[in-house]
Amino acid sequence: MKFTMISIALVAGSASVRIVHSFTSSIHRSVSFGNRASSLLGKKKITSYGSQSPCRQEMMRCFSSVLQAEATKTPATSVDDGVSPFQITTPIYYVNDKPHIGHAYTSLACDVIARFMRLSGREVFFLSGTDEHGQKVEESAKKKGDDPQDFVDEVSQSFRELLSTMNISNDMFIRTTDENHKKAVQHLWQKLVDNGAIYLGSYEGWYSVRDECYYAESELVDGKAPTGAEVVWQTKEPSYFFKLSAFEDKLLEYYENNPDFIAPTSRRNEVLSFVKGGLRDLSVSRTSFKWGVPVPGDDDHVMYVWIDALANYISAVGYPDDEAMKKFWPANLHVVGKDILRFHAVYWPAFLMAADIPVPRRLFAHGWWTKDGEKISKSLGNVIDPMELVETYGVDQTRFFLMSEVTFGNDGDFSHEKMIQKVNTNLANELGNLCQRTLSMAFKNCGKAVPEEIGSYTEEDEALLARAKSLQKEAGEHISKQSIQKYVETMVSMIWESNKYIDDMAPWVLRKTDPDRMATVIYVLMEVLRYAAILYQPLIPDSANKILDQLTVPPNERSFHHLDDKYAVKPGNPISKPIGVFPRLESPVNSVVVD
Repeated sequence: MKFTMISIALVAGSASVRIVHSFTSSIHRSVSFGNRASSLLGKKKITSYGSQSPCRQEMMRCFSSVLQAEATKTPATSVDDGVSPFQITTPIYYVNDKPHIGHAYTSLACDVIARFMRLSGREVFFLSGTDEHGQKVEESAKKKGDDPQDFVDEVSQSFRELLSTMNISNDMFIRTTDENHKKAVQHLWQKLVDNGAIYLGSYEGWYSVRDECYYAESELVDGKAPTGAEVVWQTKEPSYFFKLSAFEDKLLEYYENNPDFIAPTSRRNEVLSFVKGGLRDLSVSRTSFKWGVPVPGDDDHVMYVWIDALANYISAVGYPDDEAMKKFWPANLHVVGKDILRFHAVYWPAFLMAADIPVPRRLFAHGWWTKDGEKISKSLGNVIDPMELVETYGVDQTRFFLMSEVTFGNDGDFSHEKMIQKVNTNLANELGNLCQRTLSMAFKNCGKAVPEEIGSYTEEDEALLARAKSLQKEAGEHISKQSIQKYVETMVSMIWESNKYIDDMAPWVLRKTDPDRMATVIYVLMEVLRYAAILYQPLIPDSANKILDQLTVPPNERSFHHLDDKYAVKPGNPISKPIGVFPRLESPVNSVVVD
């Protein structure tokens, strides 16, 4: 398999040179968009646009492992061939306030999928960033007495720090205030004008500043937007309009011909209902504020924030350079919250169709989090700060809970009690205890080494090893459908079966009655743990690599390509005294909340 420079990202999470959460803001450095776009094509040295991702140095040092790995691939679906370069995106996060659990949740989901694809041998481009224009940002900056650019610089940094803290392996962090992005957006606008999709008119109606969205009278619920946001009557002002109504039939045809474009099915049905209800032309410029991208040829207008924001997905891969876009566009997967589904499932494909640009392959809209059964809001004082969660519970513990607690796509409820119970049960008691028992037996009874004298495998041994060898296929099928919770359940089930095996085999008894059999049992368990830890890397990368370290698995043998008997744990390898990976969490903690 031929790898270009971006392939450095293929083994995010390898522990050969693990940098354990000591990344600082100094890691992030700005460079030009032109260099970044060129690096995607392998024309220039690898660099980063907006900021260097927190895992980049780690990935670069693991490049030698990538070069050895053949493309293991992932299961093909109706929207992904399982082999080609893979682009995955978070939405760019709006910088009117500090990051919250929703931002962490979306980023983690994308990170798990991106890491899984890299470990499978796929070339991945994982994009995140911040949306920094619009009336809401202008007003927030004014309230603080800040210049808008100074305001967004500060808040954008808080999102980069979130990604670093959560160990998110994004390849690029894009900002809509970067000059090259603004030029790309203006090129898109001009293309829409040239294709007859934009015209000048005037607008008046209901507008939500919070949502940056216009609503028809019929959409209001008790005088508010469908999202619960306040709306204001926008007095008549000149506005450019996008001919959204002209794309109603085209969109419905696209949804019909591409039934897996929008997921889950409930969200697809929402979009179909909305579009079938009739589309009105969309106001796409404003004159009442100035913090935005100027409309080409008419500086009295700034662009509607969603044209600006949505265009990040193509500006990041080189638009308007068609050659630069070829590798990663159309994007394989946009992951968004359900509150911005309309913008991504209706407006975005219509803009792209109008500009003769291919539509993304798939859009997945996940649900919202509540806390202890209540809606999360500042007024209730129950906003969950993900940085506080990490500080209290740990990075991988937080990652594990958020990805395992809820079926991805549904709403979920957070409580400290649930988190503590799940982490203690699945990580400390099951996975951690299995590692400790297995490695302690090897250290104490096998000469501080991987067992060297391995006997014939019994039916029970073969069954457990076969189960471990089936994990990659099963996990891959779940990840390819964004069924992240099922992937986690697959891993948890494997560890449960392994704990049952060690209890049934009782090597602590065999130590006295049949030492040779004990050695075989310990070896089987170490090999099963090798499979499990490699496959756990997308979810709990640091912890999985700590386990692989203790199993003496070489840093360059931790991709899915190495899930093969050729790379089995080496008999006789010296091991160190095992160290616990998952300390038990104490319950309860009551203060992981911000104002």
